[in-house]
Amino acid sequence: MPVTPMSRRSWRQTLAVYRRPEVLTMLFLGFSAGLPFLLVFSTLGARLRMSGVEVATIGYFSWIGILYSIKFFWAPVVDRLPLPLLCRLLGHRRGWMLAAQALILLGLVGMALVEPAHHLLLIAWLALMVAFGAATQDIVVDAFRIESAEESLQAAMSSVYIIGYRGGLLAAGAGALALAGNYSWSIAYLGMAGLAVVGMLTVLLRPEPPRPPLAAQLAREPKVRAFLRRTRGWPRTLKRAGAWCVGAIICPFTDFFTRFGWYALALLVFIGLFRISDLSMAAMANPLYVDLGFSAQRIGEVTGLFGLAMTLLGGVLGGLLAARYGVRPLLWIAAALVAATNLLFAQLALSGANLWMLVVTITGDNLTNGMASAIFIAFLSGLTSRAYTATQYALFSSIMTLPGKFIGGFSGALVEAIGYPSFFVYVSLLGLPAVALAAWIARDRRFSEPASTS
Repeated sequence: MPVTPMSRRSWRQTLAVYRRPEVLTMLFLGFSAGLPFLLVFSTLGARLRMSGVEVATIGYFSWIGILYSIKFFWAPVVDRLPLPLLCRLLGHRRGWMLAAQALILLGLVGMALVEPAHHLLLIAWLALMVAFGAATQDIVVDAFRIESAEESLQAAMSSVYIIGYRGGLLAAGAGALALAGNYSWSIAYLGMAGLAVVGMLTVLLRPEPPRPPLAAQLAREPKVRAFLRRTRGWPRTLKRAGAWCVGAIICPFTDFFTRFGWYALALLVFIGLFRISDLSMAAMANPLYVDLGFSAQRIGEVTGLFGLAMTLLGGVLGGLLAARYGVRPLLWIAAALVAATNLLFAQLALSGANLWMLVVTITGDNLTNGMASAIFIAFLSGLTSRAYTATQYALFSSIMTLPGKFIGGFSGALVEAIGYPSFFVYVSLLGLPAVALAAWIARDRRFSEPASTS
């Protein structure tokens, strides 16, 4: 079915995009990507707090999430190096995806069988294993999404991906907390390991996206051709290895800076600041609920009921608005909302164990983040060249999370020093530079250059 250009779509045509198979696939892959995140982050924080681990230690545990932020280091390997057997049987993207999902499943089973109070270091290593598998899966899923459909479908695919991702977060948050409250943490983590099968089945059922062979990609890259000309006298094996390194590691970065010039630096700064406020506080959300006196079951019920509804609404709303009006005009609104919702957590901390304030906080946070994430993922997809999808998008998403994750490691110590209310006001203020940069990018036409498809 031909896709109507974004500027000419009616609302009916916009909604029809969501019925396309490649768009619906992202619902399940998004779920698979979102599932492990909280299990090594805030859900793990709640488990550790209920096991008697100090708040400051829980804050340092959030540094495990930095693996998501440095995934660009191994993204070129994932992008260009095939896995033996798996990639031959399933294709390059699907083979890597299945391997990453298997690593997640094994790590979650291990976390289910270990008690944090007695084996805190082992829990940390198992969480690192899950985080590495999840970060690798993210590299492949992002490349799979961008390569599976044309650019005009990316906003819809991003919004559906966010809905699935948030569904995975809710399962790993509200679902795991409910299982822990009714049964045990071991049952909760075993149940989450079972849900990892959703992504594995999706990989087996969906086709590999079209992609030119590696040799053909390398042959079209001027820097690779120049390298081969300069190394004519080198041994064949050394030349092939050098050409691979140039094509897989150097070209993705030079392509981005060639297309945007020095404005590329401004884009990278903006990407790093966009989610700094919500990522800096994320590790302290569940400890706040626990310290206010809410039970694991109550937290699970509220985040499950209201969080799911608002996440679905936010994801769909963000995708529809981006498809209808374009991404750049919405960036500053999304950045402002992400920063402002942290003030709801400050008010909750002042309100005590107020159930309605908990509902308002979780509702506002999930609605805003669902909408903002759909808009921002579409923005990043537009910056990504299809010749280097995995490596460039891994760079963008790594930079997006690294500053917030690093600051988040000190969040527990900050809470102990200044208290929850002041902490959440502080992280809200961290988002103001992102709002200013988003407003500049939205007005400056030099940032609207489409991604290269070469």
